[in-house]
Amino acid sequence: MPFQHPEEIGYGHVVKSYVTRTYGGLPRYLVLNGGRFLGPRWWHTTRFTRHLIADAAAINDEELEALLGYEWRSRLTAGWLIGVDRRERFRARIGDLLLASEVCYSGGAYCFALARFGTHTDAEILTAYLDRYLPRTDLHYDQAAALGALLRLDALLGTHHTDRFTEPDGLWDEWVKGVGRLGYPSYTPAEQRRWTDLHCDFANGWTRP
Repeated sequence: MPFQHPEEIGYGHVVKSYVTRTYGGLPRYLVLNGGRFLGPRWWHTTRFTRHLIADAAAINDEELEALLGYEWRSRLTAGWLIGVDRRERFRARIGDLLLASEVCYSGGAYCFALARFGTHTDAEILTAYLDRYLPRTDLHYDQAAALGALLRLDALLGTHHTDRFTEPDGLWDEWVKGVGRLGYPSYTPAEQRRWTDLHCDFANGWTRP
């Protein structure tokens, strides 16, 4: 998928308005990526969250498309705004971006959005991602975020998509061993589910159920 600066399509304002706005000296995309807003001691959480909710409701679809067509910071922010406002009409778009895995970091935001949508279709997208990327033990992409989101959806929907991934010595264990040899820390499914729950419960607490 080609990359295009929003200025080229008449939306040059979107990066400054939605991506790089600062809180405590940190741009929004960095706060979202690091999860600082989840910490009870961060003084800017209330202001940050109110602005995030307002922007998720106010941004129009064309502006979101402009962000999704640009680099990782913009795509990450767009994924969060889509997830917070549950704009399910972007499901196919973010699903394609997740499976393409063109840039770093933004995939976690797509997984958050799919977890927020909460349907069987979203579970199928996450399953397709894991089928494609868990066997790639040489790649540390968004496998952990995808598994966490799928575990949450399994619990919500009463399904068992993750069972074949997380069985002993299965694809998940092999992937963890593989990326461990590359120097990445180990992950447990429970840890990934907890991380997804933290993000989704945070959003649920501030937005309509």
